Amino acid sequence: MFAVHLLAFYFTKLKEDQIKKVDRYLYHMRLSDDVLLDVMARFQAEMVKGLGRDTNPTATVKMLPSFVRSLPDGSEKGDFLAVDLGSSQFRALQVKVSNVGKQSCQLESKFYPTPKEVIQGSGAELFDYVADCLSDFMESKNLKYKKLPLGFTFSFPCRQTKLEEGVLLNWTKHFKVRGVQDVDVVSSLHKALKKHKANVDVLALVNDTVGTMMTCGYDDQRCEVGLIIGTGTNACYMEDMRHIDLVEGDEGRMCINTEWGAFGDDGALDDLRTEFDRELDLGSLNPGKQLFEKMISSLYLGELVRLILLKMTKEGLLFNGKVSTALCTKGKIEMRHVSAMEKYKEGLSNTKEILTELNLFPSEEDCIAVQHVCTIVSFRSANLCAAALAAILTRLRENKKVLRLRTTVGIDGTLYKTHPQYAKRLHKVVRRLVPNCDVRFLLSTNGSARGAAMVTAVAYRLAAQRKRIDAVLAPFLLSLETLREVKNKMRTELEYGLKRETQSRATVKMLPTYVCGTPDGTEKGKFLALDLGGTNFRVLLVKIRSGRRKSVRMYNKIFAIPLEIMQGTGEELFDHIVQCIADFLEYMGIKGARLPLGFTFSFPCRQASIDKGTLVGWTKGFKATDCEGEDVVDMLREAIKRRNEFDLDIVAVVNDTVGTMMTCGYEDPNCEIGLIAGTGSNVCYMEDMKNIEIVEGNEGKMCINTEWGGFGDNGCIDNLRTEYDKEVDEGSLNPGKQRYEKMTSGMYLGEIVRQILISLTRQGLLFRGQISESLRRRGIFETKFLSQIESDRLALLQVRRILQQLGLDSTCEDSIIVKEVCGAVSRRAAQLCGAGLAAIVEKKRENRGVEHLQITVGVDGTLYKLHPHFSRVLRETVKELAPQCDVNFMLSEDGSGKGAALITAVAKRL
Repeated sequence: MFAVHLLAFYFTKLKEDQIKKVDRYLYHMRLSDDVLLDVMARFQAEMVKGLGRDTNPTATVKMLPSFVRSLPDGSEKGDFLAVDLGSSQFRALQVKVSNVGKQSCQLESKFYPTPKEVIQGSGAELFDYVADCLSDFMESKNLKYKKLPLGFTFSFPCRQTKLEEGVLLNWTKHFKVRGVQDVDVVSSLHKALKKHKANVDVLALVNDTVGTMMTCGYDDQRCEVGLIIGTGTNACYMEDMRHIDLVEGDEGRMCINTEWGAFGDDGALDDLRTEFDRELDLGSLNPGKQLFEKMISSLYLGELVRLILLKMTKEGLLFNGKVSTALCTKGKIEMRHVSAMEKYKEGLSNTKEILTELNLFPSEEDCIAVQHVCTIVSFRSANLCAAALAAILTRLRENKKVLRLRTTVGIDGTLYKTHPQYAKRLHKVVRRLVPNCDVRFLLSTNGSARGAAMVTAVAYRLAAQRKRIDAVLAPFLLSLETLREVKNKMRTELEYGLKRETQSRATVKMLPTYVCGTPDGTEKGKFLALDLGGTNFRVLLVKIRSGRRKSVRMYNKIFAIPLEIMQGTGEELFDHIVQCIADFLEYMGIKGARLPLGFTFSFPCRQASIDKGTLVGWTKGFKATDCEGEDVVDMLREAIKRRNEFDLDIVAVVNDTVGTMMTCGYEDPNCEIGLIAGTGSNVCYMEDMKNIEIVEGNEGKMCINTEWGGFGDNGCIDNLRTEYDKEVDEGSLNPGKQRYEKMTSGMYLGEIVRQILISLTRQGLLFRGQISESLRRRGIFETKFLSQIESDRLALLQVRRILQQLGLDSTCEDSIIVKEVCGAVSRRAAQLCGAGLAAIVEKKRENRGVEHLQITVGVDGTLYKLHPHFSRVLRETVKELAPQCDVNFMLSEDGSGKGAALITAVAKRL
């Protein structure tokens, strides 16, 4: 018994001694966590360099865009072909993808050898061979006369400019085919297939790494990283488009093929490379290139072990210093030998057997030492791979702006699959380097080839979806010709509204405001202003100074108008307004003063004088009874009398649009047009009295409140109204009225978007086909969300957060579609508004009888001010449709409040 214990002790001691000896010898191959974190930081810097347009040419990690923009979502279906070129065998496959019931993917394949004369011959020979093998496969499956889409897995670095195109940068993995570098390999394959009369359509060129990610993405939708650790090594991942300078556009994501094998080719890893790495590199087919791959991939690890063993033997540390012929022969130790020798459960038997085959006749000490050499070499490979992968995971986490990332890495390659310890080591080190990432490693089955079919299936799905989305949004894309028609129709309606005999049936009412002048700078005094035009009501005290130090100072208070008052009786509404005025007068300490007052009343009114305004009809959600057809100034005076606390001199009833024009006119005498583009939409302008048939007199000018929101109520723009506009109109408080406003104003744009989103969801193009309860709720999609979603500064992640706040659980692809829908609706609104405004400025030019008009438009409204693109599109449309008019747009400062006071001041002056 004692002898057994002694033997065990001796063996353990022997093993420890041998391990220490090897550890000392290979000290530089043992990498600490600090070193790995440093490698991780270096790799992150190379990634950034590879993504930049200016820095990419000098980057070693090329970060090649793959033009794969979406992962499988489970709705893919159809029959696809795939070919896989990149290893010692070539493979052709037929892949059947189904989404009926449970999603499934069936494949049948056939392997073909890749002879040395083919992989080191000419390009024509290589692609002829591929086409020949594919034709043979199609013949065997009775597919010769069936046209199928094909995905081409080509596992070599390519620069792509689209999914179905790729220019070979350089060969790797012992391939040395002539005349293919810097050539589009898809075109070369097409030519060969045409020659063989193969009836296929190459839809996608895919790297094996991307294929691996897509295959695993079909089974796990969290998979957004692909990793190959086999004959070669590489990684890909889904990068935000905003970071990819090499590709136009910043919406969504795209898979980046890192081509990380070349990491360190610029010397960045020289401090980690050993003499053995350098010797191996010098003896390779591509010295100085793919240095990271040469430290990691299975193609080189066996050779690295051989070089270490050879030197140790020469130094007398192994095999009694006896060097065998096998140990001197390049390629004699392969990765399969290394994997077998590291099967610790089998003790030293595998190691002894392999070394004996190599005529090395090892002792037990030799076997222990050799096994440990294999461990250090393969462990270093796993460590370096883990450091680079940790850099990618960190980037994903930072892109998503989350504290903790949950993701899946799709993985393939013989080293990972067949080495007994590799996978465990890799997982452990990754989790240690990025503790804030929960990573699932998913083994790919038939990754490279099945993945090509999956990329093709996704491309097929996206193309079909794109067609249907384009069909939905097509009516919102207005041609220049259509916009000219709108301008001409608006001009006709403007004329109808001005003429006595046609005014009663005109949709654009062209209401005279009895404002006959704009400010000239001599206005002065204290004025009160009321502003009613939305869910809030304001009372203002405005102090105007004239002369060289002219100024306008304002004091105001905002009061809410509850829904029950907006939709109650007229008496209740005006009593509430007077209550608010009383509160303000008391607040300002001016209850006893009888001040002149301007009343901004932002609803269509027919005026008989500047202080008389008969309400034509409510808009913007107001429904107070017994008001339409009544003089709103009289109703305000009666409410003041009922309260019997104070008296006011009501000088003018004003529309907010007129107020906007007057405010800007105070700063710029050339301002003769006012535009509101906010909750509502309207325009006013100074018209020659001789053209206003409904008012007596031909001298001077008068401001006309167009009330253009009703344009189209006679059906003249029905050709532009979509099913979604009709849905919004029917669900509104005033069906059939204010049709133009419902296509252009902020109050309705969000609701149009909601109707489109419902339609796309019903078609299975959004939100996984599930219409959430929140999406069913009318008014949920406020126009402010359009402005936020369309902001250029907003990443898709933030768009997703906005949608989540609305109860809409969206994917990255959903967010892109929602953003596109918002863009189509708001762009159409701006263009229609621009077409209407072009009709007005053209009319002004003709009134003045000039060849070229210079004019200023005073503008107010949240849509114009806050939407990121509305103002630009509006200005561009006016310029395009009224080229003889030089239009300056001036933002109004409080047109409805300050403007009402200025109109009152001008009226007092006149």
